[in-house]
Amino acid sequence: MTGLTHIGAEGEAHMVDIGDKAETVRVAVAEGSIRMLPETLQLILSGNAKKGDVLGAARFAGIMAAKKTSELIPLCHPLLISKVTVDIVADEKLPGLNVEAMVRLTGKTGVEMEALTAVSVACLTIYDMAKAADKGMEIINIRLKSKSGGKSGDFTRPDLTG
Repeated sequence: MTGLTHIGAEGEAHMVDIGDKAETVRVAVAEGSIRMLPETLQLILSGNAKKGDVLGAARFAGIMAAKKTSELIPLCHPLLISKVTVDIVADEKLPGLNVEAMVRLTGKTGVEMEALTAVSVACLTIYDMAKAADKGMEIINIRLKSKSGGKSGDFTRPDLTG
């Protein structure tokens, strides 16, 4: 592991210069979950939440968040993203919803932050739309699952390779 790339020798913050980097296809996948009461999960899945289609709104919110990541996270480069998907799957054992986002582009920098932001905002949207029914919901385990492309190569979480 090398030093931090966004911090100079005197501790000053700066955006990393990616001008000389090669363009490659870069993909990142992130995941997270939102735990809730079983009744809240059923309310969301039935489509009867007071605020409307929770899952549809969360998917849109996640996609929009990925596109706006550079406006939210300091020193992130604005990117020309070519694809974003946000998948939400019910998990009765949790109980709750598992969210996964995939972001892809051909460019000079990775899309890990965009994938993580998509998952985070999708989970926050679920919370917002269902909080009237369950204020005790818990957003958990937001993390990078994998990334590919770029100088640092591929990465898959070690706990997912077994």
